[in-house]
Amino acid sequence: MALSTEEKQKLIKKFKVHPDDTGSPEVQVALLTEKIARLTEHLKEHPHDHHSRRGLLKMVGKRQRLLVYLKRKSPQRYKTIVAKLKLKK
Repeated sequence: MALSTEEKQKLIKKFKVHPDDTGSPEVQVALLTEKIARLTEHLKEHPHDHHSRRGLLKMVGKRQRLLVYLKRKSPQRYKTIVAKLKLKK
């Protein structure tokens, strides 16, 4: 379920804003989106795993807050990340 180091590095490389970037909102949203997708697949197989469902809801909320922040601070960066990840607006 967890992301391997190599997978994280690929996502960071794809979404980084500057060469030393590891914590920009874009990178955080990309990592959360991948974790959410994996956890969603897990919950399809294990529908009674309520502890993981709570973690999923927390991740979705955090991603939403990051997207709202990004939309407020830089609408162009927000549009770019939404397009790259193909998220619903």
